[in-house]
Formats: sequence, C-alpha cells, structure tokens
Amino acid sequence: MSDKSYDVLVIGAGPGGYVAAIRAAQLGLQTAVVEREHLGGICLNWGCIPTKALLRSAEIYDYMRHAKDYGLSAEKIGFDPAAVVQRSRNVSGRLNGGVAMLLKKNKVDVIWGEAKIAKPGEVVVSKPSKAAMQPQHPVPKGALGEGTYRAKNIVIATGARPRILPGVEPDGKLVWTYFEAMVPPAMPKSLLVIGSGAIGIEFASFYNSMGIDVTVVEIVDQILPVEDAEIAKIARKQLEKHGIKIKTGAKVANLKKNADSVTATIEQGGTKSELTVDRVISAVGVVGNIEGLGLEALGVKTDRGTIVTDGYGKTNIPGIWAIGDVAGPPMLAHKAEHEGAICVEAIKGLHPHPMLKEQIPGCTYCHPQVASVGLTEAKAKAAGLEIKVGRFPFLGNGKAIALGEDQGLVKTIFDAKTGRLLGAHMVGAEVTELIQGFVIAMGLETTEAELIHAVFPHPTLSEMMHESVMDAYGRVIHM
Repeated sequence: MSDKSYDVLVIGAGPGGYVAAIRAAQLGLQTAVVEREHLGGICLNWGCIPTKALLRSAEIYDYMRHAKDYGLSAEKIGFDPAAVVQRSRNVSGRLNGGVAMLLKKNKVDVIWGEAKIAKPGEVVVSKPSKAAMQPQHPVPKGALGEGTYRAKNIVIATGARPRILPGVEPDGKLVWTYFEAMVPPAMPKSLLVIGSGAIGIEFASFYNSMGIDVTVVEIVDQILPVEDAEIAKIARKQLEKHGIKIKTGAKVANLKKNADSVTATIEQGGTKSELTVDRVISAVGVVGNIEGLGLEALGVKTDRGTIVTDGYGKTNIPGIWAIGDVAGPPMLAHKAEHEGAICVEAIKGLHPHPMLKEQIPGCTYCHPQVASVGLTEAKAKAAGLEIKVGRFPFLGNGKAIALGEDQGLVKTIFDAKTGRLLGAHMVGAEVTELIQGFVIAMGLETTEAELIHAVFPHPTLSEMMHESVMDAYGRVIHM
C-alpha cells in the first residue's frame, strides 16, 4: 500500500480529467491523476486539436488553389503529406507539454499506469497494458508509478474509443479509425467514409480539400444527424458542390479487402452497388472506456456502455464519480471540462449548478462549418412548443461577401409565448466561433427583445445573428 492518500484521485488525464484535477487542487484538495498513455487524452493527442491542425492546412491549401477568386496568383501549388501530418503532431506535442506544466504548477501528482478501483476509496495502479501511442511524449518527470493509492473521492474520466461494427472492423492499414486517418503514411487517391457525424464529415472535408476522391455513406436520411435538418441540408449541398459524394439512407453491407484497396458493397434503396477505394474510414461513433476499472464488482450502474451519473457526476456508489465521454453523451471535450469542474466543486460542497446538456454547443469543423446549441426546429415542435423561427443567409452579409464566403445560414428558434431562445443553428464560415454568443444568451435566459436591443459591430459575421433574431419577429432589415 502506497503511503499516498488523496482527497481526489482522477482516473484519466483527458480534457475532463486534467481540468477536474486542476480545479480540485485550486480548491485546496490533495489531488492526483492517473494516466496510462498521454496527458491531454484523445482530444488533445488524437482528436479535437490535431484534426483542427489538419483542417487548417487543408483550408489554406484550398484557398491557394482558388487564389484567382481573390485577385491573386499562385503557381505550382502542392503539399507534402508528411509535413502536413508532422505539423499536426507538433501542435499536439506542444499542448501535451502544456498540460504537464499546468498539473505541476497546481501541485497535482501524476501517477503513470493503468488504474483499477479495488473498492471505494482504493485504487490499484499497474503497468500500462499497451505502449503509449506517442513515444515523443515521455512519462512526466517526477510521476509516481505502480502501487495502491487511497482517495476519499475517485473520479472516473477514462474517455471513449471508436465504435467497431461487425463486418467493417478496422485493421489499421486498409480500414482506418480516426487514429490512422490522422497520420496517413501517404495520401490515398480515393476514400470511403462510413458515418456522417462530426468525425466522419471532418475527415471527409479534410481529404476532399487535399484533392482526394471522397464518398460518404450514412445509414439515416440526413448527414450530421444531430443537427437541424435545414442546416444539414445546406451543409450537404455545399459539401457535394465541393466534390464529396454522399449516400444517405445507405449502409455498407460488406468490405472485401484487396492487396492495396477495399471493395465495399453498399445497400441503398433496396439495391446493391460496389465501390472500390484505396482506404476506408470507419466513423460510426464512440463507446465509453468502462472496461477493466472494476465497476461491475463494485456495482457501479452503467447504461449502453457508459456510466450513469446525476447532473454533478455522482454515480450510485458513494465516493465514486464519473465525467466526460465515459459518463455519456454528448461526447464533447468542452462538456467533459465543464463536467469536471462541476464534479469537484460538488465534492468540495460548493453547490454548483448541475450540467444542463441542452445548453452544450456542438461544432463541426468541415467546410462549411456547422455549429448549434439547444433545440432543433423539429424537436421544439415535437415538444409541443409554439415557436417563432428566424433565418438570415450569408448572402445578405457584407463581411461574408468580402470574405468570399457567401453561402450559409443563421437560424434561431424562440418560444413564441415568452421570447425565450430555444435553439440556434448555423452553417457557414467561422460559425464555430459565433455560436458562443447564443450559448451565453441561453444561459442568461435572454429574450428576443434583449438580443434585438444589443448593438452588433459592423462589418462582422455576427451581424447575421442579430438579423436572424429580428427575422423571427418580422423586423429583419437586410433581407
């Protein structure tokens, strides 16, 4: 038994875990975090951050190819796939080191290894069962190791991994998950993406912008299934205009692996067709990492591969908490971070506000970008609400036209009786940066009158937010 005893021990150093650990330390709690692979978790090392670095390279390359549209000239445009990937890895490496620094600064002990909860209040840490994915990220200097550790409160923040479907199992060579898709040894000439959620569409957008022939297959009738149908329709039109082939209401029934290609059998509308591509990306969602933690023996309640919690991260077993992807959808880094802070503040007894999932924004960084918060129009109607809907197109915004990004829409949904903002949905340039304005408005229970009264700067894309609100109430100016 280690002589180390903590107020809070966090299992997993991803966005939820390291934020929970830092916040706990800020509150004066003796804190440690256990990590088996890399500080920053999937988001920082293999998800949110490196994909945005890849997408930025693709965006600049795409602009260069269309330089003449801006009165510019660019000759012999090309790219180095290895350099594009290396830039992405360097970005992750830089931030990984930053997480280590923050933990050290806040006097959080890092325990390197794989954790299992022996009983409430006791965690056994053993040698990791698999090698770190990024050897350039060494074990932090001064990290603790194998042993048994005591903690009054154990916070599970073990994240999630790609979901595997029978018949389309990734092999790391011909059939990829997002891990392999992020570090291709060479660019394929053609690519099939299975799944059109945020992960699938972002990779489809990246590879398409790099000049790859991309086909997306989605089992339901709408791409980006969680988004407002009107927004998803506009996104699809723009993605197809950019050259991405999209098949909805379709499924991949079989994959035949050839020497250096894959032949997919696709079922759509009662008919079957075959498509041969160089590589396949399976992007059919993620599943929580609940295995190997000892949860079943402890009696921790789980549901569909995730841990059941209340709005504060509390499980059904006293002293055991869970946050982030492992605690269920929406599986987003910013949800995990906020959940981590709520959890440790509840442990401290500060009575924080519970997590309100309906106010968590979602962002997809394809081209065009998609962002949303709150109820879609369909869900608002299904809830029996009387609503007012406002829309404003990018075509009517001076800044969008000046940017050469005049395709998109800002859509707002209000409760007709109270003026409460129920949802906001956007597609177009930089909407992932705009959505937070509506997130704050919803959190403050802002009404349409207050949004209309606010002065938005000109010329900005944000003016479309203002105009969309005014449109819902018959006061739109520039349309």
